[in-house]
Amino acid sequence: MLRQVGAQIITLAVFFVLLFAYTKVAGPLPFSVSSTSTTKSTTFDVTGEGKAEAKPDSATIQGGVSATGASEAAVQNQINSTASRISEAVKKIGIDAKDIQTANYNVNPTYDYNGGSQKATGFSGSTNLTVKVRDVNKAGQVIDAMTGAGATNVNNLGFDVTDKTSALNEARRLAVADAKKKAADAAQIAGFSLGKIVNYSEGSGGSPRPIPMLQAVGSAKTETNLEPGSNQVDLTVTLSYEIK
Repeated sequence: MLRQVGAQIITLAVFFVLLFAYTKVAGPLPFSVSSTSTTKSTTFDVTGEGKAEAKPDSATIQGGVSATGASEAAVQNQINSTASRISEAVKKIGIDAKDIQTANYNVNPTYDYNGGSQKATGFSGSTNLTVKVRDVNKAGQVIDAMTGAGATNVNNLGFDVTDKTSALNEARRLAVADAKKKAADAAQIAGFSLGKIVNYSEGSGGSPRPIPMLQAVGSAKTETNLEPGSNQVDLTVTLSYEIK
């Protein structure tokens, strides 16, 4: 028994001596502790909608010119001269040249298909001028100037708001309030508690869409009266809440 105890003591002593010698040569033994933590968060998403109105302060108007003739050159001369008169007419009432743009221009041969055969009868052509009216109060004058200068049709009338910041902020405020109310109501009904808002996103319905607009285009002898009405800005927001 004493021999066994002595042998164990000697073995331990030799182990510690060797360990001590190893640490002197190779340095201390590496030691590391790894920890892993996991978090679990449940969120609740709710969407709110907001709408705001803005008064238009600008307009876009398109004036068209069409002509027919025996030759391509004749048709081009007609539509070119009429388009030039229209351009000069709207400039005289304060429209800047940079706000007048040719929208399209085309000249094509015309045919008569009576009798089962194709017969060239001449040419037809058309062009459109798009005018940006930065003072909405001049929109009616622009239409009168176009028709008075020979425009064969006036179309694509639209009103817009140059700076939509105020209307967007109002729509945003209403959308957030709507989302918060929906979240509070849902939490109360379903029996859970809302934590802090951890995410926010928003989207708009695109360009402000006009609320019903009244327009009246008069003859060349009368003034054109327009009612720009108001434009509606739509915005949606999504709030993400932590659930306690």
